[in-house]
Amino acid sequence: MAGDKRGISRRQFLKATAAGVTIGLAGYPDFLTAAEEADLAVISGEPAAATRKALEALGGIGRFVKKGQRVVIKPNMSFAKTPDFAATTHPLVVVAVAQACLEAGAREVLVLDHTLQRAELCLERTGIRDACRNMPGVHVLALQDRKFFQEIRIPQGKVLDRVEVLKDILDSVLISVPVAKSHSATGVSLGLKGLMGLIWDRDSFHSQFNINQGIADLATVIRPQLTILDATRAMASGGPGGPGDVKKPNLIIAGVDPVAVDSYGVGIVPWYGRNFKGRQVEHLLIAHERGLGQIDVEKLKITKGTV
Repeated sequence: MAGDKRGISRRQFLKATAAGVTIGLAGYPDFLTAAEEADLAVISGEPAAATRKALEALGGIGRFVKKGQRVVIKPNMSFAKTPDFAATTHPLVVVAVAQACLEAGAREVLVLDHTLQRAELCLERTGIRDACRNMPGVHVLALQDRKFFQEIRIPQGKVLDRVEVLKDILDSVLISVPVAKSHSATGVSLGLKGLMGLIWDRDSFHSQFNINQGIADLATVIRPQLTILDATRAMASGGPGGPGDVKKPNLIIAGVDPVAVDSYGVGIVPWYGRNFKGRQVEHLLIAHERGLGQIDVEKLKITKGTV
């Protein structure tokens, strides 16, 4: 894969070294937390309880979801794998987020993904549909028909000038709930990489341009109000589909800045047997340099806890 247009490969990721670039805060996104609130909540414990505590640490779900709003929760449901493979978001994390949204008065909660593998198998084997089955107003869907997508422009795009996205995210509160795992083309797949599950054409990212630049372009127009990284398990090699080396950090990492969440997530386990920082992941560095979030975790206010 080295030398083609698919961006950073596993081999390139292993060879990466931290870039010594000093980036200012110009263009820092306006959705970041107020000074008195944590930038990140990092909570250790059982998936549902840790998710609830992380939401509390960020000021409560009511900060993001108001009565009568529709919410789209975007987990990773792309693979027909059970939670122990760490290829998909833990169903208990999704349920905890959905329940919190309902308690905040959301009129509807859509749990959506454009799955890579057969939709019905993904919905069944991930356990997410069954976990949400008895929750009124919560609908778990794997949308694989083009009629569910709408083209939007990307004014700040470098390699993309337009993209077809799931229509439902255009008028909803968007909460990204990715799983922590490795990826053969981008080194890791966390929140920003997970946004590709909201678009129609993913093949072009792998064949027509640098996937890392494409991910950063996408992040300029798809901006979740909240990112909750499921790091209860982490697939440290063999991603994105596995099987791979599954670690168990037992962490939930949540914040409004998706770059910060991902950058912290990079440091929680060794990937491919080695430790890395956010600056060594190409799409995160590009996003940071374009003012989409903070990559240096030492500059963040982090609230930690255990349940």
